[in-house]
Amino acid sequence: MVDQKKHEKKGRFGNLPLSTSGPLECALKGSLVLNDAFFNKGSGFTQQERHDFELHGLLPQNIQTLEQQVQRAYEQYSSRADDLAKNTFLTSMKEQNNVLFFKLLHDNLKEMFSVVYTPTEGDAIQNYSRLFRRPEGVFLNIYDVDRVLHDLSLWGTQDDIDYIVVTDGEEILGIGDQGCGGILISSAKLVLMTICAGIHPNRVLPVILDCGTDNEELLNDPLYLGLREKRIRGPKYDRFVETFVAAARELYPKAYIHFEDFGLTNARRILEKYRPEIPCFNDDVQGTGCVTLAAIMAALHITKQKMSDLRMIIFGAGTAGVGIADQVRDSIATARGISKEEAAKQIWLIDKPGLLTTGINNLSSHQKIFAKPKDEWQDQKTDLLNVIQQVKPNVLIGTSTVPKAFTEEIVRAMASHVERPVILPLSNPTRLHEAVPADLLNWTNGKALVATGSPFDPVKGPWGPDGAEVEIEIAECNNSVVFPGIGLGSVLCRASLVTDKMLLAAVQGVAELGPALKDDTAPLLPGVEVVRNVSVRVARKVIQAAVEEGVATVEGIPTEVEDLDEWIREQMWDPVYRPLKYVDMKGASRQARGEMRVVGTLEGRRGFLKPRSMSYA
Repeated sequence: MVDQKKHEKKGRFGNLPLSTSGPLECALKGSLVLNDAFFNKGSGFTQQERHDFELHGLLPQNIQTLEQQVQRAYEQYSSRADDLAKNTFLTSMKEQNNVLFFKLLHDNLKEMFSVVYTPTEGDAIQNYSRLFRRPEGVFLNIYDVDRVLHDLSLWGTQDDIDYIVVTDGEEILGIGDQGCGGILISSAKLVLMTICAGIHPNRVLPVILDCGTDNEELLNDPLYLGLREKRIRGPKYDRFVETFVAAARELYPKAYIHFEDFGLTNARRILEKYRPEIPCFNDDVQGTGCVTLAAIMAALHITKQKMSDLRMIIFGAGTAGVGIADQVRDSIATARGISKEEAAKQIWLIDKPGLLTTGINNLSSHQKIFAKPKDEWQDQKTDLLNVIQQVKPNVLIGTSTVPKAFTEEIVRAMASHVERPVILPLSNPTRLHEAVPADLLNWTNGKALVATGSPFDPVKGPWGPDGAEVEIEIAECNNSVVFPGIGLGSVLCRASLVTDKMLLAAVQGVAELGPALKDDTAPLLPGVEVVRNVSVRVARKVIQAAVEEGVATVEGIPTEVEDLDEWIREQMWDPVYRPLKYVDMKGASRQARGEMRVVGTLEGRRGFLKPRSMSYA
């Protein structure tokens, strides 16, 4: 549980810049306090705070606890007709009261995760222009590239932003090109960063790079809010991205940039362009690879195998599939002390043309390293079933978004040559899964080790001794158990780069906490209900690796494990009501003036901007 007493004392690290101990200074009064989502407590303001901030007459008389407010909010949430309506309700709550929103989410994370993220967030993104109420984040226009620096500058000073999530909306959550609706995936990722890793919610920035859309439905929708034209590519697109990155680094030099849901042709090349230069991360490429590798490591522990024993087929050679292949390849190379090219021989990629071989034209440079010699396969079928029969893999991964692609025949073929096949249908949302866990377990007599890309209920079956019924829990191979910790560790140590060793350390941190290591009927990966503890472990591993590699720039990072964990936790934002301390507007910090998330003028950034009140479009 979140420590409700945390604000009452300061620990050894209470004076850190991102410390979350002690009272909050606030220079707002009256309705301005109520209209600021960061400071607002609603009925939770104390009697003293109501006096100090002139709230008498603006609130009902009864002072309620945060727990009482959560109870009321949960009842309202539960009354909504469907998950999309619940998603909209939570969005509205976030705009009114940050602490209450995140506390409600924290206390019900397992239930609400699929509502605030996949699959429901995908529905919200598809309906963005129809559900639109109020803009959140930065909307950058490829035709206004000369305004990028100015438009980004409206969001704070160089010390105000820790974490930026940016997308161009081309490949969203398995549902494709969603144009400017992609801003919601940036916002959703930042919600996860706060709830899963304690990144301060008023120190983050969601961004959409609006380059048009190739989604005909959006182009023909009179309510569509983005650029109503075909997606712009080529040199103009590249200049747009370069301008954004340069502006973000100039304005917010301490910020970590998280690239999200870019299309296949852009995601990897953008990441590879900027990885050697700035602290950045692509969740679709690196996050998916890291969490999948953690699941594989846990499964191999159960089967008593090593990375050197791995023979893996990936069905779906897009951004996620190749990202997984890269991460696993690098781990094999490290484990065996061999080259990446040699390690790639243990991995087979299958896409629409079948097995990727050197005889296929137009393979990307990232796919080519995994392409098998044409001569070895020229007289054979290269469909999934035949490749399984020839290769005899122990791991099968789905990133194809082809529903029910893992048929009974294919799954039984996997189980025919290995005692405990590892099968990970990772496509999401749920309707795009290659197989459902119940089928995978039934077709393998409960032997398959399964993790999925979306949540599934436990599966019961007669797979115990003498046919006894057992219940097998299904791990959700969700990036949220790894990317928040990577981001948290990188932010806290102000890493100048995010290195391969930092990512491998993160994988090890997650794998160490897999429940299946102690019970093979338990999930391969820890669940979202313990994700904050997982994020602390991952952040610790990432920081240690960053220090070792010389890319951590913060001084005084503790070296002892217990001290480092305390140092990390002290800087994680918790959804609790901290006491508010009134300070005069003159000389107050930007946070105290309510300007941390304010869109205003450049003069406003120098301290002359009046606090805004809530408004709905």
